[in-house]
Amino acid sequence: MPGGDADLLDGVGSAPGTAVALRTAVPGEASALAAVFLTARADMRYLPRLHSDADVRRWIEAVVLTRCRVLAAVSGDGRVVGFVALAGGRLDHLYVAPNVQGHGVGALLLAAAKAESPRGLRLFVFQRNVRARRFYERHGFSLIEARDGSQNEEGEPDAIYEWRP
Repeated sequence: MPGGDADLLDGVGSAPGTAVALRTAVPGEASALAAVFLTARADMRYLPRLHSDADVRRWIEAVVLTRCRVLAAVSGDGRVVGFVALAGGRLDHLYVAPNVQGHGVGALLLAAAKAESPRGLRLFVFQRNVRARRFYERHGFSLIEARDGSQNEEGEPDAIYEWRP
C-alpha cells in the first residue's frame, strides 16, 4: 500500500480538515464495516433486502475478514467510513459511507487496492450502479462483460470490470 499502513487524506468528511487513514481492518470492526456496507447499499434501492443486519455482520466477520485482505478507511475521530476487500486479483468489495462519498475516500481505497495488486484487478458491479461504474472507468477500469444477474444472489444484472497496469 502506498506509504504503509496509514495513508492520510486531508479534507475528507463533513468537517474541513478531517483526515482519513487507511489501515488493515481487524475482526473487532465487523460491526463498523457492516454499518458502512448496509448504509451504502441502502442507497441502491433496486437491490432486494436478502439478509438481516446481524447476518451481514456475521458474514463480514466470518467470511470477508477471514478470506480477504480488508483495508479500512478510518476518520480522525476513529469511525470506519469505508473499506476495500481484496481476494487475490479480485476486488470483492469497495464501500464508502454515503456521508463521505465524493470526498476522495473511494479513490484512496482504490489506489491502495491497485498498489496491492500490481498485476491488475477484476471486479463485479451492478449495471444500475452508474455512479460506481463511472468511478471505476475514471480510474482506469474497462468493461469486460455485461451479465444478466443469474450469477449473483440479488438476481441483478452486473458487469465485470478489469484494470491492468
